[in-house]
Amino acid sequence: MTTPQPAAAPRGHHLAQVNVGRTVAPLDSPQLAGFMAQLAEINALAERSPGFVWRMVDETGADATGLRPDLEDDLLQINCSIWESVEALRDYTYRSDHLRVLARRRDWFQPPTAAHHAMWWIPIGHRPTPAEAMARITTLRTHGPGPDAFTFRDPHPAPGGE
Repeated sequence: MTTPQPAAAPRGHHLAQVNVGRTVAPLDSPQLAGFMAQLAEINALAERSPGFVWRMVDETGADATGLRPDLEDDLLQINCSIWESVEALRDYTYRSDHLRVLARRRDWFQPPTAAHHAMWWIPIGHRPTPAEAMARITTLRTHGPGPDAFTFRDPHPAPGGE
């Protein structure tokens, strides 16, 4: 009789992305009403998009607006998700209805003063924490693009050339 073998660990890598932004006002303010009204729709669009794997949510399970990546900054919002590839994320970001919301970001978010978006490769099955995601923003701000944190302008291949 043979002993059952554990299931093989997933192989390969997925792309993690994080973007942060400071809202122009609190989320429950009239200034953010248009953004908040579209948030569930845009999250659902991401989840239906080819190549989508996962997105970070707070304890409500709806979105990440309850997360505080910086405990001293109530206006700082974080968005973190996982995709199968840079191309899948690019298609969602710039070739879907997400672009309509992205085009209005200045209505709801303060202009960034430093890098506010980073991507990096993770083993399949890994889920980044807010602290890990914020560390990737810090890496990009401190060291510029590289294999540990990069942008659409300077993408890096997955480990092992996947």
